[in-house]
Amino acid sequence: MSELLLTLDTSTPAGSVAISRGEHLLGEVLLETGANHTDRLLQTIHQLLADLGLGVGEMDAFGVVLGPGSFTGLRVGIATVKGLALATGRPAAGVSSLATLAAGLPFVRFPVCALLDARKKEVYAGLFDCRHGRPQPLEAEVAVPPERLLARLTADTVFVGNGAEVYRTLIIRHLGPRAHFAPWPLVAPRAALAALLVLDRLRAGEGGGGEALLPRYLRLAEAELAWLNRQAAGAIDG
Repeated sequence: MSELLLTLDTSTPAGSVAISRGEHLLGEVLLETGANHTDRLLQTIHQLLADLGLGVGEMDAFGVVLGPGSFTGLRVGIATVKGLALATGRPAAGVSSLATLAAGLPFVRFPVCALLDARKKEVYAGLFDCRHGRPQPLEAEVAVPPERLLARLTADTVFVGNGAEVYRTLIIRHLGPRAHFAPWPLVAPRAALAALLVLDRLRAGEGGGGEALLPRYLRLAEAELAWLNRQAAGAIDG
């Protein structure tokens, strides 16, 4: 198996498409499309394939970032990979956006705290051990107010992701010199890094049909929250 892999990340407005062979990146394109990646995503995939002289049918598998992140972006990316996997009969696997951020800091000796701005004064947060290369989760990923997260962190920690930039002052106030920050090119997840984690899953036999891919939101969408609130209000009134 040549391990040709096409991987998408649409978890943030800074999306990306990558094609790799094994652990070697063949090409990557970054997309600044706002919250909705639909218009440019397929065009970018086809252009990258053409630039590399490849066809979508030559891919051995597909990968996608499942979230957390932009609800609309996640749905677009996952639906695209589901369609590609179904059309080609190839397997697909999904990975965490927070683990993807941490994957950019291999062999770092301090714990890595990956943060994405979740709005509403919350962050999506994941804590990882990257000392041996690939990120290993130290606890479950959460959507949490940054103050509550930082109250539990007392040791030297490396912060990565746009949430680390948004709350940089707060982080420094809590941890002082024990707070370390990844360089700015790692502010968003990258499809090229996600591809490494997808490859690990595929090699471990954890790939499957695209229909098994589900977004990892970590919290309910506005419409779902409104529906639950209406149901709760109705139950009380009844």
